[in-house]
Amino acid sequence: MSHDIYENPLITRYASREMAGIWSAQSKHSTWRRLWIALAEAEQQLGLQISDLQLEEMKANIDNIDFAEAARYEKELRHDVMAHVHAWGDQVPNARPIIHLGATSCYVTDNSELIQL
Repeated sequence: MSHDIYENPLITRYASREMAGIWSAQSKHSTWRRLWIALAEAEQQLGLQISDLQLEEMKANIDNIDFAEAARYEKELRHDVMAHVHAWGDQVPNARPIIHLGATSCYVTDNSELIQL
């Protein structure tokens, strides 16, 4: 299954490839990661103990999303955002403690949809 294109009958009939890409799982979840990085950078500026190493590790793994691992976590946790927090944490162990620090799920879900719009 491709995560680069949002697929349903209406999309395949009427949407451009670019529009389908905007609403894809890859686009959505990489946007979540960019939002988590922006949050961590702001928290670092405010004095929280967030290292440059943690931020660099996150930035180096924005688009490297393990959808199978996220699906496994979602089945276990029954929470889409926390599933992606855990799956990304597996990829960026130094940054694991700061992913989603102080945020609610709406921080990534609502803001990513606004960015997509």
